Amino acid sequence: MKAWVLEKIGDIKYEEIADPKPRRKEVLLRVKAAGICGSDIPRIYKTGAHKAPLVPGHEFAGTVVSVGEEVPEEWIGRNAGVFPLIPCMKCAPCMEERYEMCRSYDYLGSRSDGGFAEFVRVPEWNLLALPDNVSFEAAAMLEPMSVAMHAMRHGLHAISDRTLEKDETILISGLGTIGMLLLMHLRNDGYKNILLIGKKDFQRKKAIELGAGADSYFDYKTGDPYEWVMDKTHSKGVSLMFDCVGRNEVINLGIRCAKPGGALVFVGNPYSDMGLEKDVYWKILRNQLTIKGTWNSSFTHSKEDDWNHCLRNLENGSIHPERFISHRFKMEELEKGFMIMRDKTEDFMKVMAVQ
Repeated sequence: MKAWVLEKIGDIKYEEIADPKPRRKEVLLRVKAAGICGSDIPRIYKTGAHKAPLVPGHEFAGTVVSVGEEVPEEWIGRNAGVFPLIPCMKCAPCMEERYEMCRSYDYLGSRSDGGFAEFVRVPEWNLLALPDNVSFEAAAMLEPMSVAMHAMRHGLHAISDRTLEKDETILISGLGTIGMLLLMHLRNDGYKNILLIGKKDFQRKKAIELGAGADSYFDYKTGDPYEWVMDKTHSKGVSLMFDCVGRNEVINLGIRCAKPGGALVFVGNPYSDMGLEKDVYWKILRNQLTIKGTWNSSFTHSKEDDWNHCLRNLENGSIHPERFISHRFKMEELEKGFMIMRDKTEDFMKVMAVQ
């Protein structure tokens, strides 16, 4: 089969490799759509993967074409999304079915071969069967959608374990894919009073498409976001802030903007070491702020896990993540997408391979 193989940092080629064979409790999936995650770009060009050679790609969906031992043949021909984290099933979080926090996990696309290929081996446990009305492109976005859903659920219950009221003010800083999907989920859940901080005009336009007001968006390049948030909230501050950036200045902004008793949820991967100035730390204490970290997403095969919740919203048509796909390429042309994201030569949201 053909696959994008990362031989070493900066060296990725579309080449012929041996066809994978499903092992016990595994299936062979024909990849139909695969999205490039922002984390794939440093993995390919800067930091490398956990092993090499490796086929990257952890946001994908496809059709089961064959099964290994102990897998029902009924899977053959079925369309499926894929939870890319393969838990050890032995550590303390796994025993509590909190698989996203597994202490010894495998991961398709970063530790094992992933979805930038014609075919990929996937454990049956990691499959999520797709309804007929859910497209492969939408299903390939289940991973980032579920990450955003996980963050939203943590945030809405972060304040003294109560659910945020629908009219309270929420702030999202960082409008990449996860930030936009957070906005989509919050709007779908009935939250309308959402302030947004980004830095690109196309992000503002996408936010407006999702129903955000034109005056609810602030461009980082145009002034002081703290003054803008305080003006918008009549100096009361926000009840909940999501940091989808992972920078020190955004964390400090969130702490300053939070109203007494408010909450901050850290979503973005850190760009560098983090530190808090003394005065900022005092604000956490004196305002009794709640700070929560969120990681990955829940997948337990329960109707209430993040993946099944997102799939249900896809099936009933209440969300449409395909609107965030800015670029589509054939799998053999996917390097064009890598370059666009690495060099930022064009505006992009979700870049996807389709076959």
